Amino acid sequence: MKNLLFSILALALAAPALGQLATPNPAGLTYGHVHLNVSDMELHKQIWVEHFDGVVVEKGPLTAVRLPNMLVALTEREPTMGSRETVMDHFGFKVRNIERFLEKWAAAGYEVGRVFTGAEGQTNAYVMLPDDVYVELQEDQSLHVEIMGYHVHFITPGHEDLLKWYTEVFGLEVRPRGSIATTTNAPGMNLSFGATDQERAATQGAAIDHIGFEFENLEAFCRELEAKGIEFDVPFREIPAIELKIAFITDPAGVRIELTEGYDEY
Repeated sequence: MKNLLFSILALALAAPALGQLATPNPAGLTYGHVHLNVSDMELHKQIWVEHFDGVVVEKGPLTAVRLPNMLVALTEREPTMGSRETVMDHFGFKVRNIERFLEKWAAAGYEVGRVFTGAEGQTNAYVMLPDDVYVELQEDQSLHVEIMGYHVHFITPGHEDLLKWYTEVFGLEVRPRGSIATTTNAPGMNLSFGATDQERAATQGAAIDHIGFEFENLEAFCRELEAKGIEFDVPFREIPAIELKIAFITDPAGVRIELTEGYDEY
């Protein structure tokens, strides 16, 4: 009995709490969020709660949905284009039971795309959210929750150079994901880079407006970026209304990146 209780306790301690960001790496970095432009805020909140088991958090003017390993932030603004027209093609989740998810999704009248065997040998599927937000699902029956954030996927002609930029700027290492060799991991999220011979648009204003990384000491990291010659779209600043410290940069392919400190408290 003591061994059983010890095993249960160990499992509980090892599993992240609902909505909690992943533990930062030694440099104080973890994955933070994906930020969407949406034409109907209430509809998106409903979808993220009912289908993705999210928890809506509102601070000042900011609306976000808390999920294991990440947040999805929402701005009510008609997007200029869908995610598949941009470098940030889609983002993805692991789900415990993909058949159950897809049945519920289709019953609600939402689009189910291709169902296939993914790069890691599991059942995968694409679903399309309103405003042409493309999302990939991968089944993982071992999950301790029903669904959790898993990867973001860049598609660009210079995918190998872009991967190199991310590993150098954020201090990450190249780590293949199944049959995809060009990927790296930030705590809580895989970053995958795919090739295309077609130019893709920058993300600002699109359905997936930007992605975000969270830091324990953002101001210090911004100083490191300045020393590397990285230009800021928005320099380091504190926004009391949303209880965040933020900065913005843009990667060489046009993906907007928000750097934050404080999302781990959401």
